[in-house]
Amino acid sequence: MTEFTYYPSHENDEHISFPPIFDLAETLDCGQAFRWEAVDDSRKIWHGVAFGKYLKIEQTEKEIVFFCSKEDFENVWRSYFDLDTDYEAIKERLSALSPVLKEASDYAPGIRILRQDPWEAVCSFIISQNNNIPRIKGIVNRLCENFGEKLEGTDFYTFPSAEKLAALTPDDLAPIRSGFRAKYIISGAESCANDHEFIPSLFTLPIDDARAKLKTVKGIGPKVADCALLYGFHRMECFPVDTWMKKAMAVLLPDTDPVVFGMDAGIAQQYIFHYSRMHPELFE
Repeated sequence: MTEFTYYPSHENDEHISFPPIFDLAETLDCGQAFRWEAVDDSRKIWHGVAFGKYLKIEQTEKEIVFFCSKEDFENVWRSYFDLDTDYEAIKERLSALSPVLKEASDYAPGIRILRQDPWEAVCSFIISQNNNIPRIKGIVNRLCENFGEKLEGTDFYTFPSAEKLAALTPDDLAPIRSGFRAKYIISGAESCANDHEFIPSLFTLPIDDARAKLKTVKGIGPKVADCALLYGFHRMECFPVDTWMKKAMAVLLPDTDPVVFGMDAGIAQQYIFHYSRMHPELFE
């Protein structure tokens, strides 16, 4: 369990600190979440929103600092950043499977799989189809600005609920400029809003059944389903595969079925994806 030091509020500087057990940039800018922004070019200070809460977070050589109350840290951020999972043990298991996996995990050891709001993850990865990260972030931000609630004292907005979006039409979403994805956003919202067991069931269904249920939503295919399950439901056995990951696996781990990664498949995918993205020369 992560040990932290709590500094009580004094002139609005209430915060939590602990050793740098993960890397902010690697975790917040790897394509798993779209509501985080670096404050400056150093990429050591970030701010963003999750579960209706704003957070500023800073990384130095000696510590990670959460600028939040102890209550918010315990109720939201400890779980969101998956702080009580032993990622060193995961890296050891993956490294034992392959020298390539060892090199990939050593290259970006600070990545963690966030425990995001399930509906936000489903909606965000519907938006991610045939898209790049800057554009996904733009659409998500416009969605929140137009249909979420502004958080006092910040320039951030909450993520709109499935119920709110289910009451809209694709034309209502024109301001967010999501193109063909608008009708899929509405479809996803309707599935989640009209069936109160839709979201809860995806945590516990056998993984193939969970994938099949998500794919009943118009616009959700295998890759979007696996992304939503991994990042929104912490189904760590998921290994999202797109054209880029197929190429990365063919070069780095040919003839390897991701099923061999077991319950570590999700973090293995992140290590391989990041390593491949940072070594384009391997694919020339």
